[in-house]
Amino acid sequence: MSRSHRARGPQWGPSAPQGAGPPPNGWPAPPPASSYRARSNPPPRKRRQVFPWVFLAVQVLFLVWVITGAASGSGTPAGCRGLTGDDLTLCEDADDTGTAIGVGLVIALWAAADIILGLTYLVFRLARRRS
Repeated sequence: MSRSHRARGPQWGPSAPQGAGPPPNGWPAPPPASSYRARSNPPPRKRRQVFPWVFLAVQVLFLVWVITGAASGSGTPAGCRGLTGDDLTLCEDADDTGTAIGVGLVIALWAAADIILGLTYLVFRLARRRS
């Protein structure tokens, strides 16, 4: 077979790149992509995060409570005035022990409050994520 008997492929000519030139049949050209963004809904507002501020306020309150509790045990207590020697030492040591126990209880309460706040925050976030 010679070349003249072969079937020829379609002769459409060179193709123009897409988007170049007017659309077929006089259709209006689509608006640019930036106008689509302008027409879409505005981005959702960022939610105010209240929990970190509440958590920080609780931490400050407990810190002030611990500092004032520890400072209240300084000096000679009023009940120990007039005592001397071993009696004075024993009275001051008992007062210091009571202060240490009180500060320890405040710190334990602080830790429990932090655990409760943390678990509450996790449950709240997980519930919000699923909905």
